[in-house]
Amino acid sequence: MKLTDAFKAAASGIRHARLRSFLTMLGIVIGIASVILLMAIGGSAQNLILSQVEGLGSNLIIIIPGGTNSGRFSSPATAQGIVIKSLKQNDVDALRREPAIAAVVAEIRGQADVVYGDNDVTITYEGVTSNFFSVRNFETAKGYPFAENDVNSFNHVTVIGSALANTLFGPTINPLGKLIHIKNLSFRVMGVLPKKGTGAFGIDQDNLVIVPISVGQKQMLGIDYYTDIIVQANNAFSIDFTKSRVTSVLRGNHGIANANKDDFTIQTQEDILSLLGNITSIMTLFLAAIASISLVVGGIGIMNIMLVSVVERTKEIGLRKAVGATHKDILKQFLIEAVMLTAIGGATGILVGSLLTALTYVVLSHVLATGWTFVLPPQAIILAVAVSTITGLAFGIYPARQAAKKNPIDALRYE
Repeated sequence: MKLTDAFKAAASGIRHARLRSFLTMLGIVIGIASVILLMAIGGSAQNLILSQVEGLGSNLIIIIPGGTNSGRFSSPATAQGIVIKSLKQNDVDALRREPAIAAVVAEIRGQADVVYGDNDVTITYEGVTSNFFSVRNFETAKGYPFAENDVNSFNHVTVIGSALANTLFGPTINPLGKLIHIKNLSFRVMGVLPKKGTGAFGIDQDNLVIVPISVGQKQMLGIDYYTDIIVQANNAFSIDFTKSRVTSVLRGNHGIANANKDDFTIQTQEDILSLLGNITSIMTLFLAAIASISLVVGGIGIMNIMLVSVVERTKEIGLRKAVGATHKDILKQFLIEAVMLTAIGGATGILVGSLLTALTYVVLSHVLATGWTFVLPPQAIILAVAVSTITGLAFGIYPARQAAKKNPIDALRYE
């Protein structure tokens, strides 16, 4: 039998049992669509998370109090809710004297209620030095950021997030110049940030209040240490060299001779991006593996339906063999039929998965305004095509062999 004749025979078999063929392909369609959708969601989530980290600014090194020497997957003590007071003003002064460092930003962080009129919202506030805005690439949509003079003079001024501005003042009131109250202190709004989404340390930057560090540290929290310090590397030096200099300066300041006794953790953007990239990639593969289970179920469905088809077409098989069809011809016909079913199901699954991915993008980016990006990974489509083809071959071989092994005389006698 020619290959074209085998394809025609397989297509004829599929057409004559349309409902059965549709139900057979349905498992493959669902499996392929699920793989594509979940891999697309994983890829989009990865891009969103990494873009937020990249949005921290350029050439940045983050210093967090507390060491991470207790294990490979350990986190700084501050991430576990433990207060560490190791970062002080003398560290900031020493880092500012280092030639490899272009800028140093000290930060404190806390939570409190912000009040304007009858509106009361719980927010995260940050006390920062005035160069925070340039180092972190924070531009204001309205007004302007506070200056060094505001920090030195303990001025009660603030820059707030866009969502917080809308919550407190609504769409009609201009927030600039208005007084808001935090911890029994009044702050005049100098600027409003554009929509920024979630940023470093999981902070919602759209509901953020930024105040001069002098006010935040001394008057709001009453502390003499910093939550973290951000260092911007001098472009004339590499990040790795700058990181080594930061380490050396802090160890000298803290009197640390043993590297295993560091009371601080240093992270670069590359460190964070690498870690988050690995985590999100593993999660994407994990989601794809879960979705692939439905492909196995769909493959088993194909095998079962093909076995039923072999039984129903026993006389046809006997007749074909009686007029000269060989073992190979029958094997080829039923194997091609199984592959065609999975190929059509795979193509339909790719289309359905792509449409669902586009719909997810529209809902998340436009309706919910999450900053979601549209990602349809080519590897997802390649995987879908490969899996559907392999599934057709793997689960079609056994029914095809069962059909090919039938004795023509017994097949013709079958009722």
